[in-house]
Amino acid sequence: MEEILTQLKKLKNQGDVTLAKQKKSIQDNEEREYIVPLRRKWINTPKYRRAEKAVKSLKQFLAKHLRVEDRNIKKIKLDHFLNEEIWYRGIKKPLHKVKVKVKKEGEIFRVFLSEIPQVVKYRMDKEKKIKESVEKIKEKKKEETKSIEETEPEKTEKKEEIEEKKESVKEEMQQMEKQIHKQIKHEQTSKKPPKVKRMALQK
Repeated sequence: MEEILTQLKKLKNQGDVTLAKQKKSIQDNEEREYIVPLRRKWINTPKYRRAEKAVKSLKQFLAKHLRVEDRNIKKIKLDHFLNEEIWYRGIKKPLHKVKVKVKKEGEIFRVFLSEIPQVVKYRMDKEKKIKESVEKIKEKKKEETKSIEETEPEKTEKKEEIEEKKESVKEEMQQMEKQIHKQIKHEQTSKKPPKVKRMALQK
């Protein structure tokens, strides 16, 4: 009887553990932070492959701790600022450890730097400003084209007619050029230079 009770308790405990594991797995738009040790992995690799090994070991660590299916590394996408931070000191001297922030989007896990250096912050702000300025320019162009189409439909029709005329003129010019080339060829073939008769040298 006691053995049966102990077995039942064990089964209950196992069920609780599996529930806890399910709760631990990351959900959509949830953020987590990890401090990832990299030195142990890349220290025994050749110097010309150390940064690559550091990136790969970071992905493997996250695949293990985030419980990615089949530990598929392709589902983990690093931010290019994080990648540049690992490669900053060159291929021979990557970072020893990295503090990382992970966010889940569907099946893909996005990885960012959690403690961003001042220089990287400056570059991120610069990129944001450039993107915003580009978007504003695109919106202005769209608005201008819409306003032109709405206010001046006759001008657009005239433009189309002018373009059609230009194309027809181009075609006519090409035909004229072909005819001229044909005439020049015929003239060249018809006017052959006279044959020179070879005369014997006088003594």
